[in-house]
Amino acid sequence: MASGFQFTEGPVWLPEAAVLFSDIPSNRLIKWSLKGGKQTVRENSGGANGNALDSRGRVYTCEGGARRVTRTGTDNKVEVLAERFEGKRFNAPNDIAVRRDGHAWFTDPAFGKAEDSREIPFNGVYHLKPNRELSVVARMDRRPNGVALSPDGRILYVAVSDERAVRAWDIDRSGEASNPRLLITGTDGPPDGLKTDSKGNLFIAANHILIYSPKGELQRRILMPEKPSNLCFGPDEKAFYVTARTSLYRVYPDATQAPQP
Repeated sequence: MASGFQFTEGPVWLPEAAVLFSDIPSNRLIKWSLKGGKQTVRENSGGANGNALDSRGRVYTCEGGARRVTRTGTDNKVEVLAERFEGKRFNAPNDIAVRRDGHAWFTDPAFGKAEDSREIPFNGVYHLKPNRELSVVARMDRRPNGVALSPDGRILYVAVSDERAVRAWDIDRSGEASNPRLLITGTDGPPDGLKTDSKGNLFIAANHILIYSPKGELQRRILMPEKPSNLCFGPDEKAFYVTARTSLYRVYPDATQAPQP
């Protein structure tokens, strides 16, 4: 659907029928739509990586370069939600998921240069409450990456790239996590971003797109022309959008529903 980027990440579907995503090296947030094509909506994005939309249409962004989590309102005002834990700067917030009630979860690994400047000695998975209270779900030696929620908002999924695995937690109404478990192991390549569909299936960006059942059973593998980093669904789930290195792709898992040339 669009190309010519340096390293795309963090796609999210917007109500205006567009996809918002990050181009990390160029430090930009990009919006693509059929009507408008591609356009830059934010320069100096703080090294934006993962993005998510809340129930009020606000965009949550993990700014890996600026080492913080921000929220952009419908008025385009950017506010900082979190940038420190116990007085120490985050490593490099990576990906985020927001529940309908405003609770959010994000990952904070130290990849690449972030390892050299880290202040927090672990790779974290954090819970951010609507009142901005922050707590740790997991302190890891390995590096967590993509994060997603089940359709009912009761299960938290985290891709752990170094393990080639996906871990899961149960989460209650207050956002507290329990019952940590290893759900998926041995993914085809280190898992990056992941999303769930309305049936609870997990779509994982690894070497290609991997589709697992809610029980962690591999169902399908969709080959991509470039290594994918993340994905998001359109409004009806007939198609999903994949950020993959230099490009944004639209994928129809059921080929009979793809537009005819």
